Amino acid sequence: MAILRATQGSARHPRIERLADFASRWAFMTPASVILLAMLAYPIIYTIEISFSELDLSTFTATNWVGWDNYAEVLQDERFWASLKVTGIYLGLALPLQMVLGFAIAYLVNVEWTGRGVIRALFLIPMVVAPVVAGGVWRMLLDPLYGLTNYALGFVGLGPYDWLGNPTLAMMTIVIIDTWRWTPFIVLIATAAILALPRDIFEAAEIDGANWWTTLWSITLPLLLPMIAATFVVRWLGAVKMFDIALASTNGGPGASTQVINLFIYEEAFHSLKFAESAAMAVLVLIATMVLTALFLRGSRMLEEMH
Repeated sequence: MAILRATQGSARHPRIERLADFASRWAFMTPASVILLAMLAYPIIYTIEISFSELDLSTFTATNWVGWDNYAEVLQDERFWASLKVTGIYLGLALPLQMVLGFAIAYLVNVEWTGRGVIRALFLIPMVVAPVVAGGVWRMLLDPLYGLTNYALGFVGLGPYDWLGNPTLAMMTIVIIDTWRWTPFIVLIATAAILALPRDIFEAAEIDGANWWTTLWSITLPLLLPMIAATFVVRWLGAVKMFDIALASTNGGPGASTQVINLFIYEEAFHSLKFAESAAMAVLVLIATMVLTALFLRGSRMLEEMH
């Protein structure tokens, strides 16, 4: 009987240890989790509360409950849909360009050639520049009268171009600035992913006589596909919040051709003082972002399972 009790006690012991380990981990994480939850939950709850109410500007508190009126007004606002369209154009141009450039540059800088260490270091510079500073510097470079860009293009017989005054060129300017700033981030992730690939597969391909294009298309890209999808999700979450570069470089102009949704919400709230309607816009954008992110994560997970 004593042996049986000892056996049962020893069988329960690992389970107790796992529970104790689980509890100890959460005990260490609890303070940070509480702070993070408070910092995230309160603004979100406050925004949702405002979106269903009228806002007293003297106290910044929700007063009269108006239900879905703010949402109905937002959905009937053509400017809201126009800013969403501008955001979609920006995302459709910037994200594919940044992904292609990021992984292509990462592939090139991982090939053995002289000076690649210096190039890697130079790629870090745009990441440490503040977005507002980057937008201001590019605004000076692209100035139609005194900018260095038009001056340089003049030597080859091009220009001058009104980079900030033409609606099409203004959108391209936003895409160029954002690509200049965020492509190095993708290069760093892609470089780490390429370095983590198994070397024996490439050695076997080299022995079989595969050239660099066959190796890239048939081995490297399929192995990197899950990482490409994951990087796209990470960059999507950053790009959908784009605000500061548009504010510093074009301020949404000319007209509203570069007025992305976050800039439109900001102007409606702090310029027009329509805080309740802006809160409704923010909630709608948050929901749309969560749905699209869930779909992207699902697709990324499916790619990982396939590989």
